[in-house]
Amino acid sequence: MSELIISVSGLRGVVGASLTPEAALRYVAAFAQELATPGPIVLTRDGRTTGRMIADLVRGALCAAGRDVIDADIAATPTTGVLVRRYQAAGGVQVSASHNPPEYNGLKLFDPAGQVLTAAAGQPILHRYRQFAQFAAERPAWVGYQRVGRVVACADTVSDHLGLVAATVDVERIRACGFTVLLDANHGAGSLLGRHLLESLGCRVVLIGGEPDGRFAHRPEPTAENLVGIAPLVRQHGAIAGFCQDPDADRLAVIDETGHYLGEEYTLALCLDHVLRTRRGPVASNCATSRLSADVAARHGSECFRAAVGEANVVAEMRARHAVFGGEGNGGPIDPRVGYVRDSFVGMAVILDALAERQIRLSDWVRSLPRYAIRKTTVPVAAAGLQAALDALRRRFPEASVDRLDGLRLDWPDRCLLVRASNTEPIVRLIVEAPEAADAEQLRDDAAATLASFTS
Repeated sequence: MSELIISVSGLRGVVGASLTPEAALRYVAAFAQELATPGPIVLTRDGRTTGRMIADLVRGALCAAGRDVIDADIAATPTTGVLVRRYQAAGGVQVSASHNPPEYNGLKLFDPAGQVLTAAAGQPILHRYRQFAQFAAERPAWVGYQRVGRVVACADTVSDHLGLVAATVDVERIRACGFTVLLDANHGAGSLLGRHLLESLGCRVVLIGGEPDGRFAHRPEPTAENLVGIAPLVRQHGAIAGFCQDPDADRLAVIDETGHYLGEEYTLALCLDHVLRTRRGPVASNCATSRLSADVAARHGSECFRAAVGEANVVAEMRARHAVFGGEGNGGPIDPRVGYVRDSFVGMAVILDALAERQIRLSDWVRSLPRYAIRKTTVPVAAAGLQAALDALRRRFPEASVDRLDGLRLDWPDRCLLVRASNTEPIVRLIVEAPEAADAEQLRDDAAATLASFTS
């Protein structure tokens, strides 16, 4: 991409092209300059080959801005949140491009509570970043040599996070089962805590991609097409489940014991189905998450509240509703007892706890849940014609209930349609759910045809 993907909570781009040293320095300088909270900054990275270089830039910029740095080197995104709280830090910076290909890297910002920055907190930083404009119009406020920040290495990045996750499940019950589990960390940050967690739960771990060097063995997003080489290994090794992480380990996709890819949407639904058996209360997810999670919550007498797409939006909704659990349908469960960050380790522990308690196979458990066919597509629609396009879609389906929280969501008793504008391209994305694949495809095609007259 020729342009950076920039938001209030981070930025992402191709290293050496859109993501340059100047851009990284400018963004970190803006973060340091806008921070009102005193204290050090936690710095982590997800193991990508360019991560050390960018982390060095970030560390230097923070010190030059007068901030002490706690350098935890390679650590998962949810671990970063835990470390911010452990050190009572002013915030955190994770060097990561999440699930993007290896040529990408980026920066993700954390607030003093150890969660990804909200829009309200991040907007001044974004404004300051743009003001710097390649250090021309306004320059970062670097400090003199007497006030340059110090760097302290974090020797143990996993113990606190492991303890928090383990406290949410019955460790001895899981250990008694002696599960064999496959973990595909794909050379990302998840292997560090992932191995420790699963072994502490008494599992025999088949670890794939355990060296966090960023040399991905397959495309890093844990989708079905990217895991075709991993799925057969679950059955081959006699594992009761395959857990597949993205590079910064805030997302988890699951493969059952037969080698069948369940997908990221099932991660949150499975967690809810287990957690809500003993912890009743409201839950929250974003409006793009499968209605499967809301159906599971309803089975347990819990209400599932919707937030706009974005982790920070889900967290805000969880806090407002005092939710006992939440997350996003991209494989990101959030347990407030561990932290308000999407967390693949939470997902693994909860699923193992459920299998140990129920003494059933994962495939049988999944068959007991509601099932929907999900179909997606994109349609080119320019920003100028977006509102008219959404209005036309609303008129096309007058019988559906309407939600304009984020784009346009139309709901029927047994199906739904979500249409959202892309943040980076002149397109809209359509997500359709229905009980049968043919019904989902028909609704998708009808909606796409309606939008086609507004193509850019």
